[in-house]
Amino acid sequence: MPVKIRLARHGRKRNAYYYIVAADSRAPRDGKFIERLGNYNPNTNPATIELDFDRALQWLQDGAQPTDTARAILSYEGVLMKKHLLDGVKKGAFDEAAADKKYEDWKAEKTTKIQAKVDSLFEAKSSDSSARLEAEKKISEDRAQAIAAKSAELVKEAEDAAKAEAAEAAAKEAPAAEVQAEEVPEAPAVEVRAEEIATPEAKAEEVAAPEAKAEETPAEKAKDAPAEEKAE
Repeated sequence: MPVKIRLARHGRKRNAYYYIVAADSRAPRDGKFIERLGNYNPNTNPATIELDFDRALQWLQDGAQPTDTARAILSYEGVLMKKHLLDGVKKGAFDEAAADKKYEDWKAEKTTKIQAKVDSLFEAKSSDSSARLEAEKKISEDRAQAIAAKSAELVKEAEDAAKAEAAEAAAKEAPAAEVQAEEVPEAPAVEVRAEEIATPEAKAEEVAAPEAKAEETPAEKAKDAPAEEKAE
């Protein structure tokens, strides 16, 4: 029975993840499988891979053939490298200790590259977040300045309107005051004669004079009469 190491699709549309399985090559892609070797999630960056290293290596040594995608995953995880070194040990090219040393060196180099990629992605994400934050801050500042300018404009318009209303009210009050001034008649001039102005002593003498005239006797009146009257 030919066995293939391949991917079995799971998950929903546009958010799929895969099982890494060893299955009969005649079985449907997402159908029955012999053994599940791990998981592969391409939705993360870098992709998340969970693999049973020893079982995958054992299936390869037993003659299982990986598909192109499965081969790339096995190579990324070092399964193919380990199989190649073990084949060299079988052929006598080097001993098992040398094979392990080569594999450890390769694994360390691979880990360094992966970590460098993760760090670069993190830095890119941080710089992108910083740039986005600066852009949002700039937009907020521009918006605040626009609001302040609009508020100042509204205040100026209100002040101008108040001044215009005050000027209009003053213009209306000025003619009304002039009309009121014209309607008030002037008081008639009172002429006062000098004879009418008298002191209290003069008024007392005037009051006393008639009384004195009433008290004159006929003999006094005769004395006061003119001489012509006497001759007659």
